[in-house]
Amino acid sequence: MTNALSRMLETREWVLADGATGTNLFNMGLASGDAPELWNAERPDDVRRLYRGAVEAGSDLFLTNSFGANAARLKLHDAQDRAVELNRLAAELGREVAEAADHPVVVAGSMGPTGEIMAPMGSLTHAIAVEIFHEQAEGLKAGGADVLWVETISAAEEFRAAAEAAALAEMPWCGTMSFDTAGRTMMGLTSAELVGLVEALPNPPVAFGANCGVGASDLLRTVLGFMAAGTERPVIAKGNAGIPKYVDGHIHYDGTPELMADYAVLARDCGARIIGGCCGTTPAHLAKMRAALENTPAGPRPTLDRIAEALGAFSSGSDGTDDAAPKRRERRRRRG
Repeated sequence: MTNALSRMLETREWVLADGATGTNLFNMGLASGDAPELWNAERPDDVRRLYRGAVEAGSDLFLTNSFGANAARLKLHDAQDRAVELNRLAAELGREVAEAADHPVVVAGSMGPTGEIMAPMGSLTHAIAVEIFHEQAEGLKAGGADVLWVETISAAEEFRAAAEAAALAEMPWCGTMSFDTAGRTMMGLTSAELVGLVEALPNPPVAFGANCGVGASDLLRTVLGFMAAGTERPVIAKGNAGIPKYVDGHIHYDGTPELMADYAVLARDCGARIIGGCCGTTPAHLAKMRAALENTPAGPRPTLDRIAEALGAFSSGSDGTDDAAPKRRERRRRRG
């Protein structure tokens, strides 16, 4: 399938994605517990500012403000009937910013998890999940998104449902899972199992990978797991800016722009083709990441020791795929 992201990947060794959505909107005044997706209708100028922040820092791709804009999550805000509208607005605002940019920019329609537990452990059936994701996908498509971006998924069943929804919408898509429990997703998947899942899909994603999780070190260990499984599909690395700390009543991520610059280069050398940040990542981080990627020559694939030395200790002794990973290293995280 020909699409803007695939064309970009054909001519680029790496693509810089964006940073956090929530962190940057909180900095603009979003209150805890509020739905950021409602800002697409209520505060569109701030959403444009969110997108422009990434583009002006050098991002080649940014995610729309639609992570929780599915009917299941919007029901918490009595807005479940507005899913198509809010997704369409998120993509329209993104299209507007991308068209005004001074370099090619891909608008990726963010689709986060439903927040429900898939059957048989929970009540969310495959058919209902597909319907929820399909509704969201159609809204993003109508708004002009170039590609769907399924993210922070933990269950294989939900990943498959989102893939089916993308096919129904006739949209290219990317998919990332969050590996945050001793190298596995919350529902127990390892990096190798995600590779197997992706390759077994009838409509595999343009690119796949990991986002969020418990820190940049762990995320890169997961990326190495993808590569060890033999994937030839473009890999996404979208790690958090350090570790969250509770400071003065707010969550603060301790990763400096300099640390994220090191992370970006290491992510590229691990084999990632699409590199960005997740929670805590601001335009200041992205600008340093861009400069580092442009000015640091490619190096050999880093060892786990090299990753821990640069970015801090792993949160667990194993990535879940075998028993050979090093024991947890009790080092202090470098603060740049």
